[in-house]
Amino acid sequence: MAAQILAGKEIAERIKQEVKNEIEFLKQKGIIPKLVAVQIGENPSSAVYLNAQKKSCQSIGINHEVISLASNISESELIGFIQKLNQDREITGIILQLPLPQGIDVRKVQSTIAVEKDVEGVNPANLGWIIYGRPFLAPCTALAVKELIDSTNIDLYGKEVVMVGHSDIVGKPVALLLVDKFATVSICHIATSEHGMLETHVKMAEILIVAVGKAHLIKGDWIKEGAIVIDVGINKLGDKIVGDVEFETAKEKASWITPVPGGVGPVTTAILLRNTIKAAKNLIT
Repeated sequence: MAAQILAGKEIAERIKQEVKNEIEFLKQKGIIPKLVAVQIGENPSSAVYLNAQKKSCQSIGINHEVISLASNISESELIGFIQKLNQDREITGIILQLPLPQGIDVRKVQSTIAVEKDVEGVNPANLGWIIYGRPFLAPCTALAVKELIDSTNIDLYGKEVVMVGHSDIVGKPVALLLVDKFATVSICHIATSEHGMLETHVKMAEILIVAVGKAHLIKGDWIKEGAIVIDVGINKLGDKIVGDVEFETAKEKASWITPVPGGVGPVTTAILLRNTIKAAKNLIT
């Protein structure tokens, strides 16, 4: 029996409606949420993403501004600029658009974003709160994965979860979010693959999450019967956009599966809006 499709757009629309209601509440308190995206130099792919981000914000009443800085900016100058944004009371959320120029320490710069304005959840303090089971502003994609899993109404207690990919903004935080719900989580990475154990782990997964960025890395016949499959990967294969999982064969074995595109992406954008509102609400207290 073919899997049910986890359509991200439907979940994203629900989140956006919740966010709209929160914005009305904030306006009554005299607070207008404002998200500022900082971009270094010119990047055509970033421009497309930022334009979509701006449209999403404006559609629900969040002010959005893109600030472009010179590509030859120094690390200290960039940190100083972000610190000024931290102090601006009108700005409630800050995004640092990647990649940064060579010679600039990404983590060092991310750590200077004020914790309460870090809507992408990349400040070490916000990542640390996930360990305590009290995420405030967690990475948007990780929260999107959790939201998609929750939408299936599965009880995570004791479930065998395999997370393929161990990045700071997806793999690691997803694992922590699910461990907090008493799922049994294995994290796979390049060494797992090189030792020939990736297929073995995937075949055990009741819930499989893949965030690697390698087209069709996970073969459809590896999927456990009835598994939930969350594919975070976005890859160009010829003239098509595909995920990290072989969708057509995987959907014949899974119970639920996300499409690519249209699965995790829309929910991630909606979570960014939700995080922006959470950050703005923090000004009330």
